[in-house]
Amino acid sequence: MAKKSISADGRSVVFTGASSGLGWAGALELERVGFQVFASVRKAEDGEKLVAESAHGRVRPVIMDVTKPDQIRQAVAEVGPEPLWGLVNNAGISIPGPLECVSPDQLRLQLDTNVVGQLAVIQAFLPLLRAGRGRIVNVTSGLGRIAVPFLGAYAAAQFAKEGMSDALRRELKPFGVSVSVVQPGVIVSPIWDKLTTMAHEILAHGRPETTELYRDSFLRFLTTSEQEAKQSKTQPADFAKVVVRALTDGRPKTRYHVGIDMTAAAVLARVVPDRLLDKRFAA
Repeated sequence: MAKKSISADGRSVVFTGASSGLGWAGALELERVGFQVFASVRKAEDGEKLVAESAHGRVRPVIMDVTKPDQIRQAVAEVGPEPLWGLVNNAGISIPGPLECVSPDQLRLQLDTNVVGQLAVIQAFLPLLRAGRGRIVNVTSGLGRIAVPFLGAYAAAQFAKEGMSDALRRELKPFGVSVSVVQPGVIVSPIWDKLTTMAHEILAHGRPETTELYRDSFLRFLTTSEQEAKQSKTQPADFAKVVVRALTDGRPKTRYHVGIDMTAAAVLARVVPDRLLDKRFAA
């Protein structure tokens, strides 16, 4: 028998990457169901807009770039010293491009934001989470299960975050802190505009003799991916509701899928041989 859902009333959650898109929707939904939400944003004006959209006055913006240790420490000071129920690690970027064209500095930025910065935030908030016997929710994606061409840097970060989540879940179990992963499939959000902009920057500043090898297939990939996102029936609200479940299920799952395509990707990753996947996703 499933355990009774846990009430959000009186519980506090930190939600990173709440300036737009999935984070914006998630923070507002958590507030709607009763959580006190500390919404991590990088600009004060984004926090003000989020507060204006909140329905119950339970959203408090916190300025925090996950790659800046001083801002992380300040955020912990603002949130504490009261025990913390949840930490939703949603902040991240996606650097597109053929791996041959992704510079070491670009790869470091991808990993620093989506992996190293995430762990820094987790480490900083763990004393408050232990005190509240709370929950960590790490947001990844389908690219944490199957890597596709031209998003190799992002997939590397997502695979790393999946592995980090497994290790954390096992290490933190004795302290009563659970770790769940939320894996959204394709959802239309502002990330696609950022992805396209960065893609053209990589093509413009890379070595011509290399970028020209990939240009046509890379641009086709971007167009096709954006079209698939626009046609997807999965919405940011669906993601937000799954995050609520991860924070309120009486017995939280280790992984939650968002969208039919994500469920399909999980099955493909388990049962389809690599060579067949290569044929399906080859550029």
